[in-house]
Amino acid sequence: MARESDKKPKSDQTTSTGLRQREAASLNDRLNQDIVRQLQKDGRTPFAEIAQNLNVSEGTIRNRVNAMKASGSLRIIAVTDSGASEYRTEAMVGIRIAAGHRPEDVAARLSALEEIVYVVWVSGNYDLLIEIVADDRRTFLSMLSRHIYGQEDIGSAEVMTGLMNFKNQFLLKSNWG
Repeated sequence: MARESDKKPKSDQTTSTGLRQREAASLNDRLNQDIVRQLQKDGRTPFAEIAQNLNVSEGTIRNRVNAMKASGSLRIIAVTDSGASEYRTEAMVGIRIAAGHRPEDVAARLSALEEIVYVVWVSGNYDLLIEIVADDRRTFLSMLSRHIYGQEDIGSAEVMTGLMNFKNQFLLKSNWG
């Protein structure tokens, strides 16, 4: 028999604190913001330690984290610093989609490639903005040649290599809320 904690929360279920599951998963909630800040420092911080830091029960932290994970608003993952890695070539590529093709189809095709680490549909001069990270220049050029240039679904592409990285932050802002 499945334990209550093993069941996937539904949007209308109520947590032990009486909050609806949707509210317990909201990133607009101050306690959830504080929990996320703690996890951003170290995603392996024990719930008991977070609870002590925030003056709430360990069960509250567990319920909130599980609710945010179940809703898709929180994922606890390892993030590498590309500047500290041995990758030698990385660049952003602005892509204009060819007439008669859909950005989401091109995005799906490119997202399947290991060297492409970021794909976003944007407004402005480009339709898609992607980031390519490769071990060396030869691999990078091969990616461009095989998957970007000469593809019928891509009208044009502009490669932009970074000269100096001033900020690379995938964290919530410290003044959030």
